[in-house]
Amino acid sequence: MTGCPVDDNAVLNALFADSPQGLFVIDAEQRVTRYNPSGRGMRGLPAGDIIGHLVDDFVPGFGGGELRKLIDDALTTGEPLRGRLLRGPSPADPQRILSVEVSLFPLPRRDGGIPGLVGVVEDVTERQASADRLAVLSTVHATVGTTLEVRTTAEELVHALVPGFTDAASVDLLEDSPPGSLRQTGPVPSDVPLRRVAFTPSTVETSRKQDDSRPFPYPTPYTQALNDTEARLVRVTADDPWLSADRNNLTPLIKANIRSMIVAPLMARDTVLGLLTLYRSRADLFEEADLDIARQVAGTASAHLDNARSYRREHTVAATLQRRLQPGESPRLSAVDTAHVYLPEGAGGAWFDVIPLSGARVALVVGDVAGHGIEAAATMGQLRVALRTLALQDLEPDELLTHLDEVAAQLPVTDTEAANPHVATCAIAVYDPVSRSCVMIRAGHPAPAVVDPDGAPLDVDVPQGPPLGTGGGQVFTPAVLQLAPGSLLALGTDALLTSGGKDEAAARRDLAHVLAVPTRPLRELCDTCVYRMAPSRTDDAVLLLARTRVLPPDEVADWTLPPDASVVGTARRLVGQQLAVWHLDDAAYTTELIVSELVTNAIRYGKGPVRLRLIHDQERLLAEVTDANSVSPHLRHARVSDEGGRGLYIVMRLSAHWGVRHSRRDKTIWSEQLLGGAASGRPAVTDVMDLAGTEDL
Repeated sequence: MTGCPVDDNAVLNALFADSPQGLFVIDAEQRVTRYNPSGRGMRGLPAGDIIGHLVDDFVPGFGGGELRKLIDDALTTGEPLRGRLLRGPSPADPQRILSVEVSLFPLPRRDGGIPGLVGVVEDVTERQASADRLAVLSTVHATVGTTLEVRTTAEELVHALVPGFTDAASVDLLEDSPPGSLRQTGPVPSDVPLRRVAFTPSTVETSRKQDDSRPFPYPTPYTQALNDTEARLVRVTADDPWLSADRNNLTPLIKANIRSMIVAPLMARDTVLGLLTLYRSRADLFEEADLDIARQVAGTASAHLDNARSYRREHTVAATLQRRLQPGESPRLSAVDTAHVYLPEGAGGAWFDVIPLSGARVALVVGDVAGHGIEAAATMGQLRVALRTLALQDLEPDELLTHLDEVAAQLPVTDTEAANPHVATCAIAVYDPVSRSCVMIRAGHPAPAVVDPDGAPLDVDVPQGPPLGTGGGQVFTPAVLQLAPGSLLALGTDALLTSGGKDEAAARRDLAHVLAVPTRPLRELCDTCVYRMAPSRTDDAVLLLARTRVLPPDEVADWTLPPDASVVGTARRLVGQQLAVWHLDDAAYTTELIVSELVTNAIRYGKGPVRLRLIHDQERLLAEVTDANSVSPHLRHARVSDEGGRGLYIVMRLSAHWGVRHSRRDKTIWSEQLLGGAASGRPAVTDVMDLAGTEDL
């Protein structure tokens, strides 16, 4: 059976009468000769406004003028165009923005000319709007939350939304709760101030400036969103009653021709963080689908903002903890003058310490715990206390680090992702102002820098030891050198010595350049180092400077005595004579008693000659007795009937501090007395007179 032939004219008439797509026949002069009045966006338009008119006459500037250019190109080249996406106002409703796909098919003549073309326009507004909304979410996921800074996160959010999704956007956040207070969940009272954290574009006038903190006008969509924690879409007109709540602050909305807005609460863990507000002045108003996107964007942004705030709170707590765990004002010492810079930018575990030691010596310490946050700060506090405790036991520096490494090995590693997991690094310099000897040692830490009194850097090879916490009985090797009075010691952390992408060698050259004028005040040198070396703001930076001094020879008295009991009286006499020279007669009796007990013990239990040394160190008087026996004395509590065993107790009672230090060859028992007003609180000699003269230790 043969079918009836199809009438081509009937087909064309059906297409131009009923097709939902826009069909246009355009002549060589770009005038419309036929069109489909049932196409989307064309319904209801009088034919007289279309037929015989240029496209620009009924859709002026559609696609930013690109449509007319595409028609020009198709008529000129004869090449078809398929599926070009354009946006512009609907001819039937200029307030509505259409997204259309345009295809152009030239109609060539046999002689090669092009008398016109057929245009097919498909309305893809809804489909494109859905794709655009998904693109907004993709942009937010890709660009928001790249840092843990609240302000940066808020700025990333508004820039991700403007201008693609909205014409203007703002983020206003509630102030952080005080440390230790409970976070308020649920709705927020209307009188709570919010701080403007981010807004774009800057060309739009607003009543709330950057960092302004005040409540929103009440009642308005802002306070309603805070009250019920629900996002809302608002059509804005000049006669809206809520605009009268505060005309001065809300007038800029009218001036900016805002036609629709979305106010979405930013919430995390049932707690309101603030508000995200989106404004559109464009003809394409917000729709319910946009409100759903705004909710999703607010949820994503809230998670990032909450993380940033949590990090900031932890950073603040860790930095506060760090500062409280750092030493207070450095003590006045005869060995060195010190100054320091401590910048806890990264809330990590950097620390420093200045520890007075026996014999007028001083230990200078800088360390850095791996990792950041409260855990690193807590570990730092543990290590600092452990190191100070070990230092006050007068251990040799290498022995001290060995014990500290054993302590660190029992602590958790706070930076488990590091290439070489460890607990901490540390550098120590112990300076003796009597001998001018300086012992330097380090555990995985940058070596101290040394500059002589003329400003020339000294090349000191301090062997690198392993970081702390590796365990296994590590060996640390010190470097020993003599320092001239006025030399500078500089101990710092990696954040200072590897800032700005420089390697450590370049950073040390910069440091040496700054320290090349060692006579400048130490505080000024510290500041200059910070200015020149610009420490990283992602990690703690510490710089400890010390200018060495030397005790004058006439403030030190030193005698070597034979190991004979008869020299105890000689020792007392020598001490009395020396104290008279120093005009310290008031301290003579107590000091003679202390020295006689220590010398007696050294002769009775020690080996070889006995060395007696007195040091007049500002407001302190130091007495030291050294012998070749390495066995430490033991403090005993003698019974009333015992004839001896009270010597060390006498020394302890009459001294502000006392102790024992060992070297590889001998041991030294030392006593420190405070002079003048500093001696208040110590027991009088009469309180221990009944113990004097008894057998020793």
